[in-house]
Amino acid sequence: MKKILLIATGGTIASKYTEYGLKPQISAEELLKYVPDAAGFCEIDAVEPFSLDSTNVCAAHWVELAKLIEQKYEYYDGFVVCHGTDTMAYTAAALSYLIQNNRKPIVVTGAQKPIDLAITDARMNLMDSLRFAAHPRAHGTVIVFGGRVIAGTRAKKEFSKRYNAFSSINYPDIAVIHDDRIVFYIDDKDQATTPLRFYHAMNNKIFLMKLIPSIDAGVLEGLMQYYDGLIIESFGVGGLPDYGDHEFMAMLEKWTKAGKLVVMSTQVTNDGSDMCVYEVGKEIKTHFPILESYDMTLEATVTKMMWVFAQTLDFEECKKLFYTTINRDILF
Repeated sequence: MKKILLIATGGTIASKYTEYGLKPQISAEELLKYVPDAAGFCEIDAVEPFSLDSTNVCAAHWVELAKLIEQKYEYYDGFVVCHGTDTMAYTAAALSYLIQNNRKPIVVTGAQKPIDLAITDARMNLMDSLRFAAHPRAHGTVIVFGGRVIAGTRAKKEFSKRYNAFSSINYPDIAVIHDDRIVFYIDDKDQATTPLRFYHAMNNKIFLMKLIPSIDAGVLEGLMQYYDGLIIESFGVGGLPDYGDHEFMAMLEKWTKAGKLVVMSTQVTNDGSDMCVYEVGKEIKTHFPILESYDMTLEATVTKMMWVFAQTLDFEECKKLFYTTINRDILF
């Protein structure tokens, strides 16, 4: 029988109603009482490194989770992280970079309703996650939610209230779960032959700027002293506006000459960026040393930059690491 470690971190799944709104209050051990049938296919231990609304989860918590899994790795066959849904995709992507070439499953899950309610998705999601973590073909970091198994670097929360909140972006689901049956669409565990590696740092000096029509490029001037890298969430397939003053070009020159990495992403969820299609993108890519996210999710782009910058600030090394496919994160 497989041995699974449940790691509770708070979130809606562990919340109860208070006079100020939902707040995490249900312990890791209490969560397990709602899925007693899981004892029929796995042994479960539980820990609770922190208990937070996922809005309050940040890079330091991702590193903490990775260190905990590293410490417990040899003792368990799989790991289930209960987490709030709002930043779940960021956490799953971050763990994909902090724990690489992993042949054991690390499942991140949560719920849209607390587990102690009569009508909730929490019990199904937790049961599915434990079942998947105990499956011999499961590996890598994934999100299990609403009966779907999604690669940790491909998940995005697209609905704020629906039970099927998460989608897999620009990549197929890994598997689907129905009752006690798991159907794999991608079964590639045997291809994972590179040695396991844990990383222990993230550089959170990354800024994300979402373009809107008429945005003032001057906002980037004040950000330079605070951030090592910039992600521009652009329109369409990628590019920068020019309102006749060339301010964005001038600011881009300042950022790149200062040795700061700039990545062009897109506000469009599916299909990814392609800066060479239009003049507004091709001119920039031709003249400046910037990268683009292609088909990566925004969550993966942000966390990958944090991981890359924790390894090096050298542009060529950053470029090499950023464009290396890690846990299915980029295909171009």
